[in-house]
Amino acid sequence: MTTFIKDHIPGIALSALIGVLAHLFAPHVPYINGVILAFLVAVVLGNIWPIKASFKKGVSFASSSLLEYAIIFLAFSISFQSIAILGWQKFVFVVIIVLISLIATLLIAKRFNRKDSSAWLVGFGTAICGSSAIAALAPIISKNKEDAGIAIAVVNLLGSVGMLIMPFTLQAIFYDEGKLGFILGASLQSVGNVAGAGYGLSQEIGDSALTVKLARVALLTPAVIFFSYLINRSENNASNNSISFNLPYYLWLFVLITIINSVITIPENILDFLKDTGKILLTISMAAIGLKVSFKTLWESGRMAIGFGTIIFLIQIAASVGLILIF
Repeated sequence: MTTFIKDHIPGIALSALIGVLAHLFAPHVPYINGVILAFLVAVVLGNIWPIKASFKKGVSFASSSLLEYAIIFLAFSISFQSIAILGWQKFVFVVIIVLISLIATLLIAKRFNRKDSSAWLVGFGTAICGSSAIAALAPIISKNKEDAGIAIAVVNLLGSVGMLIMPFTLQAIFYDEGKLGFILGASLQSVGNVAGAGYGLSQEIGDSALTVKLARVALLTPAVIFFSYLINRSENNASNNSISFNLPYYLWLFVLITIINSVITIPENILDFLKDTGKILLTISMAAIGLKVSFKTLWESGRMAIGFGTIIFLIQIAASVGLILIF
C-alpha cells in the first residue's frame, strides 16, 4: 500500500487538481463543459511540460481505473422513465436512429479501414449522449487511452457547431414544434447541445427535444453491450477466431445501478451527490488522458476523427428527418 501511494499519488493529485479546477471554472466558460475543458487544459500543460517519470503511474491509473469508477457513478444519471414519457412510437424511432448510427459507424470504419478506437468512440458518442457514452465504451475497446480524449473533443466540437446551425436551418423547413424538437433531440450529441438548441427556439421545442434526448441517454446501457459485441465479433471474424464476449465488472455494476435507479426512488440530494461524483471523476480521468496526448497525435488523429464524426452526424440527422417525413 505504501508503495502504491508513493508511485501513484503524484500523478493522481496532478490529474485531480486539473480536473477539479476545470469542473469549477467550466460554468464561467461559454459553450464548453468541465470534461472537455479539463482535457484541453491538460493537453496544453502536458505538451509544454512533459510528464516526469514520478507522475506517470498515477496519471495512467487516473486515465484507466479511475475512468471505470466514474462510469459506475454515471449510471445514477440514467433511468428508463424517460422512455415511458416519450411514448412507444417515438421511442421506436429513436431506437432505429441509434441503430442506424451504430451500424453506419462500423460499416464506414471498415470501408475506410479505420480500426482505431477513436472512430468507434466518435460514432458511439454521436449516437447516444456525447462524453458519457464515450467514457462508458472507452475502457472496453480503446487500444490507446488518448483516443477517448480525442473522441470527446471531436464530438463536443461537432455538437457545438450543430447547436448553432441546426435550429435555424430546420426552422426554415419544419413549422411543427414537435417535429423540430424530435429532430434536435434525436440528432445532437450532448444534453447541453439539445437544451441549447431547443430552448433557444421555444419552451415547447426545448421540452420536446429534451424528452427525446433523455430516451437516447436511457439507451446507453443496451447500446454499450450491443456495440461492444458488434466490434468484438467484427475483430474476431477478421482474425478467424471464435467469438467471445465478456462484460467487465464495472459495466455489470453500471447495468445494475441503472435498473435500481429506474425502479427505486433515490432521494434527490443523494442522487445529485452521486451524479456530481461521477462527473468529477470523469473530469479527472479526462485530465489524465489529456496529459498523455501530444499535439501531433491530436492534430493527426483529430482531423480524421472530425471527418468521420461529420459523416456519422449527417447520417443521424438524415435518419431523424427521414423518419419524421415518412411517418
